[in-house]
Amino acid sequence: MFFSVKGCSHAYCDDCIAKYVTSKVEQNITSIGCPVSACRGKLDPEYCRKILPEHVFDRWGKALCETMIVGAQKFYCPFKDCSALLINDGKKAIRESECPHCHRLFCAQCRVPWHSEIDCARFQKLNKNEREREDIMLMKLAQNKKWQRCPNCKYYVEKKEGCMYMYCRCRTAFCYNCGNVADALNHRFHYCSKCKR
Repeated sequence: MFFSVKGCSHAYCDDCIAKYVTSKVEQNITSIGCPVSACRGKLDPEYCRKILPEHVFDRWGKALCETMIVGAQKFYCPFKDCSALLINDGKKAIRESECPHCHRLFCAQCRVPWHSEIDCARFQKLNKNEREREDIMLMKLAQNKKWQRCPNCKYYVEKKEGCMYMYCRCRTAFCYNCGNVADALNHRFHYCSKCKR
């Protein structure tokens, strides 16, 4: 059977046009024209439906829908094994949200898996390599135990006794109370010029 392209006089066998459309859809091209260059004929998904494999037709339809959504309004589920297209409805107040496809919780503001232990402002200040669930749990433990981080190497330090002056294994001297790096003059006297301790 021959397939006629809408808007022009070119005709192709069903198998050839199906392979042509499949290759374009796999390249994420949504506006598919006649295979003849400079021809103004256009292929329409509904018109091609009867000759396309179902998965190609579905993918083409989803891609067309995505192109209709303004870039700032769309984002994807943060879970790598889902990545479903989601639409931002513009409500900034919503944080905890559930993906309608995989049904897992994520933060709509940060667009990452849900971080219940920490607010968005603190989460955004974390380094990219500190945003996993285990890292956040460690940070909460450190907060509860009142541990301080070395301002240089970022390792957690626990003060058992003594003054507020700390000397980390990375050889950085700092105030345990405020985290300020000890200046050359005051670290000999174990005094912090910032918090006056």
